[in-house]
Formats: sequence, C-alpha cells, structure tokens
Amino acid sequence: MATPPKHREALVRAAADLFRRQGYAATGLNEILKSSGAPKGSLYHYFPGGKEQIGEEVVRVGGQLVTDTLTELADNHPDAGALLREYARLLAGWVSDSDFHEGSPITTVLLELAPDSESVTAAGQAVYRQWTSLLRDSLIESGVARTRAERLAVLAVSALEGSLVRARVERSGQPILDSLGEVADVYAGAIAAAAVH
Repeated sequence: MATPPKHREALVRAAADLFRRQGYAATGLNEILKSSGAPKGSLYHYFPGGKEQIGEEVVRVGGQLVTDTLTELADNHPDAGALLREYARLLAGWVSDSDFHEGSPITTVLLELAPDSESVTAAGQAVYRQWTSLLRDSLIESGVARTRAERLAVLAVSALEGSLVRARVERSGQPILDSLGEVADVYAGAIAAAAVH
C-alpha cells in the first residue's frame, strides 16, 4: 500500500524547519523523521536520493512560498518600492516572531550545498530567477529599462538574503527594514529618472 502524500509534505516541512534552525549538515534523517511524524519507509519512498534530495525540495518549496508572497504583494502594491517595503515589514515580523531562530527558507541549504550539489544549486538558481523576474517586471512596468531593472532586482534579492543573516546575528529586524528600505529608495530614484526620459 502506497504511503499517503501527506507524509511527503510533513517531511519537507520538518526538514525546512530544522535546516533553518540548525543547518543542513547538523540535521540528521532520523531527526527529520521524528519531527515529521512520518513512518521511516516514507522517507526513501518519496526521497530515494536521501537528504540531498530533501534539501533540493526544501529549496523549491521554500522559494515558492516567497514567490507566492511577493506575487500577492505585487498585485496589491504596483510600485516596486512599496512592494519591497511591505515585504521587509512582513519579513522582519516573521524573524522576530521566531525569536531570530528562523531566516530564509533556502539560505542555509544553499550555503552548505552549493555549488557542490548540482541539483540543489539548480533549484537555488531557479528560485532566485523567479524572485528577480518578479521584481524586474514590477520595475519595467514602472518605466525602468530592462537592463537596469534586472540589476536592481538582483540588488534587492541580495539585500534580502544578506539582511536576514544580519537580523539573526543582531537579533533585530532593523537590518531587513534598513536594507530593503534603501533599495526601495533606489527603486524610487530609478522610476523617477525613467519618467523624465
């Protein structure tokens, strides 16, 4: 009898939580199983590639959660700078609510496995492309030239990921608010400059 699909989701959720809190290398498969409540056989049923395959899926799923949030914010905040400021506010709140134990759903896995794991690296590249494209398109809609919009989107994603690490170290959401707020100001300048030309 096949393992119910709910075990796959439980395994990914448990792994994501553990990876965020203590890192990929420090997390064992038995710990993931125990935290998920899934039966032992389900792990290799869904993830025959073992822990690395789970890491890849954590990057995909975690990245999609961020993409979904950014997409929703873009629908409600057509201005790219306002979108960033609102995301910064949400992110600072989430990190603070976890008492600064949780950060990006993908950073720890990527830091520990990329570029050595091709599959995890490819998953990370795909996620970063999604985030970058979303921010780039928002800037283009505001009149910013494509090449400049692409660079500004990369800047925002880099600031986002870096500020999460700093927030945990400083035990404060302020680095997130400051970093993305500054990028939002740069976005406003780029949009204003585009309107003049």
